[in-house]
Amino acid sequence: MFEHLDLNALLATYGYWVVFIGCLLEGETVLILGGMAAHQQVLKLWPVIAWASVGGMLGDQMLFWSGRYFGARLLPKLKRHQAAIERVQGLIERYPSTSVFAVRFLYGMRLVGPMVIGASRLSPWRFTLLNMLGAAVWATLFVTAGYWAGEALEHFLGNLKPYRLPIFIGVVLLFVAAALIRHRRAKAKARQDA
Repeated sequence: MFEHLDLNALLATYGYWVVFIGCLLEGETVLILGGMAAHQQVLKLWPVIAWASVGGMLGDQMLFWSGRYFGARLLPKLKRHQAAIERVQGLIERYPSTSVFAVRFLYGMRLVGPMVIGASRLSPWRFTLLNMLGAAVWATLFVTAGYWAGEALEHFLGNLKPYRLPIFIGVVLLFVAAALIRHRRAKAKARQDA
């Protein structure tokens, strides 16, 4: 069944959509894998960055408007994220512009950050401009990191074509492990604070 599966054709056909949807929802794992695919010339580097930027920006815009209209009711219900919410609220009060730009780079705040910013009544135009800039920088950094990771792996392993699936699984497992470790640390800190 899988012997006729052409991974290159699938990536070339649907890869940009995967990057867009992945960045709309999450991001970093998809960006690194997209950068590696660009290094392997399955995808083109600049379109990967462009689709990632648009996906990341639109995802944060939707979260911003959710916070704008439903933040007062929604944020108190996100008890699991209270530490992140309070951290973003503090950042917004002290550094409103910087926090819009930086929130996507702060672990654990990618989803709640834009909602908190929307609930803060920051100007939508200001958020949109800073969000566009932040998304472009974020996409460029992570896609480039994936591109250079592909370069380094190719240097050590040679042709990466036979290793694509193990590399994909390895990158995903690495991000899952990092997320679990951070989640456990955050839980331990919350218990300690309580």
